[in-house]
Parts: sequence; structure tokens; C-alpha cells
Amino acid sequence: MGRIARYTRRTFLVGTAALAGGVAFGIWEKLRVLPNPLKPEEGAATLNPYLIVGADGITVIAPRAEMGQGVQSTLAALVAEELDMDPVSLTVLHGPPAQVYYNGALLSGHATYRDTATPGLFEAAADALSEIMPKALSLQVTGGSTSMVDGFEKMRIAGAAARETLKRAGAARLGVGVDALQTRDGAVVAPDGRKLSYGALAGEAAALDLPKSVELRPQSAWKYLGRDTPRADTLAKSTGTARFGADMRLPGMRFATVRICPRLGAGMVSFDASAAEAMPGVEKVLDLGDGIAVVATNTWLAMQAAEAVEIVWEEAPYPPTTEALERDIAAALDGKANTVFRESGDVAAALGSGEVVRAEYRVPYLAHATMEPMNATAWLRDGALDIWCGVQAPLLARDRAAKVAGLKAGDVTVHVPFLGGGFGRRTEPDAAVLAARVAVQMPGVPVKVMWSREEDMTHDFYRPGAVARMAGVVRDGRAEAFDAHIAAPSVSRQSTARIVGFAPPGPDKLHLDGAIDQPYGIANKRISGYLADVAVPVGFWRSVAASFNGFFHESFIDELAHAAGADPLRFRLDLIAPVHAPSAQVLETVARMSDWANKPPGVGRGVAFTWSFGTAVAEVIEVRDSPDGIRLTNAWIACDVGTALNPRNIRTQMQGALIYGLSAAMGGEITFDGGEVEQANFPDYDALRMNTAPRIEVEVLQNNVRMGGVGEPGTPPSMPALANALFDLTGKRARVLPLSRSFDFAL
Repeated sequence: MGRIARYTRRTFLVGTAALAGGVAFGIWEKLRVLPNPLKPEEGAATLNPYLIVGADGITVIAPRAEMGQGVQSTLAALVAEELDMDPVSLTVLHGPPAQVYYNGALLSGHATYRDTATPGLFEAAADALSEIMPKALSLQVTGGSTSMVDGFEKMRIAGAAARETLKRAGAARLGVGVDALQTRDGAVVAPDGRKLSYGALAGEAAALDLPKSVELRPQSAWKYLGRDTPRADTLAKSTGTARFGADMRLPGMRFATVRICPRLGAGMVSFDASAAEAMPGVEKVLDLGDGIAVVATNTWLAMQAAEAVEIVWEEAPYPPTTEALERDIAAALDGKANTVFRESGDVAAALGSGEVVRAEYRVPYLAHATMEPMNATAWLRDGALDIWCGVQAPLLARDRAAKVAGLKAGDVTVHVPFLGGGFGRRTEPDAAVLAARVAVQMPGVPVKVMWSREEDMTHDFYRPGAVARMAGVVRDGRAEAFDAHIAAPSVSRQSTARIVGFAPPGPDKLHLDGAIDQPYGIANKRISGYLADVAVPVGFWRSVAASFNGFFHESFIDELAHAAGADPLRFRLDLIAPVHAPSAQVLETVARMSDWANKPPGVGRGVAFTWSFGTAVAEVIEVRDSPDGIRLTNAWIACDVGTALNPRNIRTQMQGALIYGLSAAMGGEITFDGGEVEQANFPDYDALRMNTAPRIEVEVLQNNVRMGGVGEPGTPPSMPALANALFDLTGKRARVLPLSRSFDFAL
């Protein structure tokens, strides 16, 4: 009887009690109502954490940061649809740091593909637990392409609850039944035409209890959702009036910059600030322990003075070079796998039954390179700290800033302006923490701490380098076996260790995203992950592990297609169609868009498909040789997000994600020497420009049974699609990124 014989009654009782306790806690946590942190000004009222109703209109509190992805506009449109208001008429603000704004989809948003809208019992339980954990851990985070998945019901319920409460207040004032009232253009309207604005009813509505349940507008009745609608931030960003962290101005403000030790894991021995302090306008040079901060009357002067400070840095305790890091990552493949996912069939037997196709792929470390360098403004006064900072995790920034300032979390307020790009970089609280450290030494004075581009790029939390060894067998034009071994440092372990102080043990599923969840019907398949323990800080980068696993997976699928003598797109379609119809449809759509079957002479075309963040994306890249080098001429994208709330914004995000991925594929790499990052600015770390970018077409499908993410899924297939196109053009297979190592691109 083995294990059953050792399963004692006490073990059963204890285990059952623990399970019951966990379920009980989960139910309690799910039902627990979180406090509303909003404190509206006089004359305005808040009906729930997402709405403020005032005489001048409705303000929607968006729980997620706006970093160019258009999220706040769509979140506001979800509310507007239920309030019967044009979204353009709403004011949108980022919510304060508060548990009520937790992202319930942060763990469950990476939904696997399926053909039924109703999850199985185990999947439903996993989804419920995945939503409870972010609430319990107060994960107010913008990331994982989950903002719409999380907000789709929350924001509509907030709008509908406010609508019904305002109608009840209007009914009392107008002397008619609630059912007789309508709402239109920000007002409650009686059958006889009398109407009261929402603002006029705000005070009375705030005194009423919110309804326990509300009826949401059916999709067939939507006026704004599901259509191309303008973004709320377009005018401000087009006219230069939008406020980013870098734009902060406060009375009596001083301006600072920092120089932190450039050698990984090292600190500062000493510094001589005499030359900097002699410069007119320089007020202080602060000792930060691991570096210095220069405070001056303007940012440019602070940066010039910082360069004048003579600093002696410690030697790096582990002076990595790029070559050493690549060896260490590859060496992890010779050890024990952290985990094996999606093992099906008998891979070993299948590999022994035919001629094996083998390939090894490598990708480099990458920086985020956001257009707005890292910055934060901090003002310590009267025992309280205010911070203005573009962050993706404001609660984390608040708590870390409070710790370094010696304050309680409740004494710190984080204000979140627009983010000039995030891509995962601004989930880290380091900019806010550095500003708080400066503010502690400058009490009573608001100080904006602006990083130079060089500090930004050399003190990033990088996308890790990775190595994959692949093996496969094809038979009768189809893939018979697919065996992937993938090694990289663990983003989830490093980031969790920074946040909570320890790395989670056990399998790291995130490490294999973009490889384990692909809807390919290959009978014998195995995906194995290996974690490389190397001392370079890594973090969340647009599409995280799918950014390298997409390249590995789709490059090798392409190699198998050519080994089988099959058309690369048809090869994929034949494997995917029996497994997941919506994914097959994006491939069929991109084939039609690109006229795949009728390729013009003299061009190369490559296709790639990746399922990531709950969204199926297929891309075709077209390249052509020219006297100046290889040019990217056209790109076609087909994606399926399930429910498209704003198709125009989805198309824009797919375009941006493609450009981001192509920039990395063509020339992006972070290299190391003596423990230091060698790239410092855009001349060393270039991106696609308008004249080198391809013409892009996007089609948005809505066949998936669940809503998927938008901001990241366009990145993973971009890199392999380009590599596959280059093979089609030149016959040269690229297995190492960046592609500029092997190909000459037109500038």
C-alpha cells in the first residue's frame, strides 16, 4: 500500500483542517470589503473607490498607471458606459496607494488557451486563489498586461453601482419611482423631462448604501466600448501639457542627480566634491553610502557638478564579463532542471526513432531604456513625506520610502503622474527610495532627483540573458518530437527576494512562459527549465520570459518546418488547428493579410506565433536587401484578445510592442566588463527609427473565450519572425541575438 499505509488518521485530520482553514481564509478574504481611501474636496462626494462626483463633473480613479498603453482611458470608458456618459467628459486620475486597488488578475491573467468559457473545477479553484493572493498581499501593480482583465468587471460595477445610487437619490428628490428614471449625459432624467445632474445629487447619494448587486449593460447596448475611441491623454501629450515625473515643479524646489557605484555589488570608498562645490548654484553634495547626490539650482548644473566629483569606487566582488555570464547560464543546462512542464508522450523514444534536428540559441541581457529616465521628487516636512514618482507599484514605493525615511507607511503619500514608459522597469521602487534618501538630508525642501541616462542604463534591472538547447524530430511533414531545455536567471526569484526578502522555492513557471503554453499538437513534447544563479540584477521586461522563449520556440519550430520540407506557416497551422481554433484563426488571418502564398520576388518573409498573456498573436515580417543593407519593409500582425474594448488602442499597442521587440532583436544588448555595464546611452543601445521601421498592419480578432492582455503579447513573436524572414532571404539561420552580429541592416 506504500504511501497510503503511512497516511495516518492524524495526518488526515491535520491536512483536512489546514485545507478547510485555507478555504475559509480564501472565502473570508474574497468577501472582505476594503476601505475607500478617497477624501474628496468640499462639495464633492465619493460613492466608491473608483468615483468622485462633484459639481464640475465625474472623476474616475484609475487603479493602474498610465505609461503610454492607454489603460486609463479604457478603464474610464468602462465606468462611462455604465454611467451613460461620454468618456471624453470624464476626468481621470491615478488612485492613491491603497489595498483596494489591488490587481486581482496579476497572477491569473496569464490564462492558458482553452475552447470553453467555463473553467473546470480545478482551474476555477486556481483562478479564485490567484485573485485572492494579490488582494491579501496588497499588490497594487500595473503589469502583466492585466489591467483590462482585472478592471473589466470592477470598473463597470463601480459605474453601475454609482448610477443606481444616484437614481435612488434622484427618485427621492423628484418624487418618482426609481424604475421610472433614466440616466443620460451625466444626469438623472424623469419621464416628464426634468433632470438633475449627478453633481447636484452627489451629497444625497453619498449618504445612501450602495446596492449589493447591479445589472451591467450588455455588450449589445454598449455605446463606447468595442469601438475606436479617443484616448483621454491625447490632447495633453500632443500639446506638451501632460505632467510626467520629470515635469514636477514645486515652490522652492531644488534639483538633484545621483552617481551610484557602477560596479555590480560594490560600493564607494571615498569622494572629493571640492570642484563640484565650488561651482555657482551647487548647494550640497550628499553622501549616500554607495554613491553621491548633487543638489543644485537646476538639473543640468547638478549633472555637470556630479561629473566633477572625484569618486573612488570599490572593486566589483564578482567582476563578470559577458563571456563569463554566458558560460554560467549555459552551464546551468548541465545541472538538474528546476522544473519540467508540458511533458507529453515519450520524448526520449521519439528522439531515438528518427533523425534529430538540434539547435542552440542565445539571447543577451537587455535594458528597458524608457524615454523618460528614472526620477522622483520628494518633500519631507512636518514628519510626513510626499513623493511624486512614475511607478507601477505605488504601495511598494511608499513602504520602501517610508523605511529609509524612518517613517510609518501612513506618513508617506505617493503621487503617480504619467509614466514616460514603464515596460516593467518602474515596478522597482529604487527611484522613489533614492529620492527619499535625498529628502531626509534636505528636510523642508522639495527635491527632484533626476537620473542621467547613463545612470539609468547602467543601474537597470535587466531582461536576463538566456540559452536554449532544442531537439526535435519530424516525420511525414509534421513535428513528431519537441524537446526544449531553457536556462536563464530567475526574474521571479530575484524580484520576490527584493520585495519580501527571500526567493520562493519550487518550480518557476514564469521562467518558461512563452514556451510551455503554446497550443501546438505535438505528441511528444517536453519543456525543461534551468535556473542560472548569476549576480546581475534582473527584473520584469516587456513580456518577461516570453520575450526569449518566444524566440527560442518559434525559431526552432521554423527549423523543424524546413527540415520537414513544409511551408512554415502551413506547418504551424496544421499543428495548432486541432488544438485551439482561435489561435489557428490568427495564423489564417495573418496569412491573408500578408498574401503569404504570393510572396514577391527578392524579399524574405518570416512568420511566428506566440500565445502569451492570454492573447494569441501571429506576425509576419518582410525584409528586402538594398544597397544600404537589409531593410524591414512590411509587418503584419493578427491578434485575438477575446473582447476588444478599444480596437484602435489595441492596434497601437501591438505596433509598439512589435517595434520594441524588433529594436531588441536587431541591435539590443547589454554587455559587461569588469563588473560594469558597457552601454550608457542610445548611441550604444539604439532603437528602430521612423526610417528603419516597417510599414505595419494590424487586425484584431475576438474569438478567444476569455479576455487577454494587450501591452506585451506583440513583442515575443516579433524577434523570431524577423530571424525567420532573414533566413528566408539569405539562407542563413540566426540563432544568436542581436541580429546585427550576423546581418547588416540599413540605417
